[in-house]
Amino acid sequence: MWSGVRQWARAIKRDTLATYLAVRDARTPWYAKTVGLVVVAYALSPIDLIPDFIPIVGYLDDVVLAPLGLWMVIRLIPNAVMADCRARAEAISERPVSRVAAAVIVAIWLAAAILAGGWLITAAGR
Repeated sequence: MWSGVRQWARAIKRDTLATYLAVRDARTPWYAKTVGLVVVAYALSPIDLIPDFIPIVGYLDDVVLAPLGLWMVIRLIPNAVMADCRARAEAISERPVSRVAAAVIVAIWLAAAILAGGWLITAAGR
């Protein structure tokens, strides 16, 4: 069982990197690049939208959202491009990190905190 899980995790890591390469490939259609950019930025972000310390739900993005997004974008990328990018991804030893995506996620959390704080202040004043 664990060997199957490890293979699945390796495939997800490889496909994340391959999608990153495909987004930068001129043969990839613009709509696949757009969706792929969002999925790859989220997958490579060092900060999760749902923090892992939240029980069960914290791992939801790692186990469900990221693979589902990858599956969707891989279907949009031409097979020849994806095969080439998967081969290139196998040869790369270090994965890129998206600091821009991390900044966007931090901004979402800050906006949510500000909105929640404003709501609490308004609710307490009634």
